[in-house]
Amino acid sequence: MNQEVDQVICWLTGYEPVKLQQQLTLGVDYETFFQEAPQLNPNAAQITGSVCGIKVQEIRDPLLQKIRWLDKLIDELAQGSPLEKIFGS
Repeated sequence: MNQEVDQVICWLTGYEPVKLQQQLTLGVDYETFFQEAPQLNPNAAQITGSVCGIKVQEIRDPLLQKIRWLDKLIDELAQGSPLEKIFGS
């Protein structure tokens, strides 16, 4: 499942697996992680649903919304959704 988590993160952020691993090794914070992301997936704005009772599409803080998008994608993966369905979000 760890490989699938990496795939989801790379899909959302545009990181290549090696660069993602570098970011994780450096222990960057979320703000830096998303600021340095090569390119947010153009379909990210289509991610909908709730995380902790908050609809991700209604979050106004750009950084928090990116974090919750990632949370939502990982939640779907943890619930057994196939990657094809997750990437279709």
